[in-house]
Amino acid sequence: MIVLSSDNMRIGKELDMVVFRNRLKEFAVKIGMSLVNQTKLITAASELSRNMLRYAGGGAVLIEIVNGQRQNGLRVTFSDTGPGIPDIDKAMKDGFSTGKSLGLGLPGARRLVNDFEIKSTVGKGTTITITKWKNG
Repeated sequence: MIVLSSDNMRIGKELDMVVFRNRLKEFAVKIGMSLVNQTKLITAASELSRNMLRYAGGGAVLIEIVNGQRQNGLRVTFSDTGPGIPDIDKAMKDGFSTGKSLGLGLPGARRLVNDFEIKSTVGKGTTITITKWKNG
């Protein structure tokens, strides 16, 4: 995969999430992503940035326009130095929540994108990378 363009952002407060979603939409429009795929990507990214803010107090986001074998897409990496996720398998199941939510965040985000990768170390933080292809 080739990175064609990128932008780094910090998420430390609610307002940063608004700026992030707007920037992500700009990138999606730039590559000609359909409105349906833009909505899926922005919904997933909103959930992941909200989790990062809620559970880790914020973190960094890297937005990249990438070129795969046949098309362009957006890869978004969320990195934090929060408490980490003790049981990723459990966290990826519908209905599991450590907060007072429906527990649809991580598994719901995974269903909205083409590629979803999560790495987490308790006491060190979490990194989640999602990719949504232009026509995927």
